[in-house]
Amino acid sequence: MLTVFSFLVLALEQEGGGSLIDVNPGVVFWTVVTFIFLLLILKKFAWKPILIALDQRENAIKESLEKAEKAKQEAQKILGENQANLAKAEEESKKIINQSRIYAEKLKDQIISESRSEAKKIIDEASAEIERKKDAAFDELKNQIAEIAVQAAGKILDENLNVETQKKIANRYIGEITKN
Repeated sequence: MLTVFSFLVLALEQEGGGSLIDVNPGVVFWTVVTFIFLLLILKKFAWKPILIALDQRENAIKESLEKAEKAKQEAQKILGENQANLAKAEEESKKIINQSRIYAEKLKDQIISESRSEAKKIIDEASAEIERKKDAAFDELKNQIAEIAVQAAGKILDENLNVETQKKIANRYIGEITKN
């Protein structure tokens, strides 16, 4: 390329000092010849590799765009599936929570019922025990009263059958009864 340029400069100098804007048919001819020569060289050696590289690049871009579109469609599909799964999981969790509440209510009612029956059983047993102890205490009291009455009768018989003495003895024994 430098040789063509230097050739052109030499041609201009030989023609005799024209300006750059002047048209010189010799320079135009050689410029056209050089341009055609360069086009032929480029066509033979560079044009095909450049076109092949451009075609490869175009194909690579098309493939990348197709892959991106497929990936986008796949992502949309997966997103739809994930949203459906999430809705299903949410529904199942609500169902499980409701079942848990129902179970907890039944368990609470059962525990309360069992507690009430156990408390009633304990109260009934305690009432029966109190009744037995009351009957035993009453029997004990009757026995003590009978024993005191027998002792009082025996002492009364031992002593005179004097009315005043009998009153004193009875009052003394009544005082002893209240102490016990």
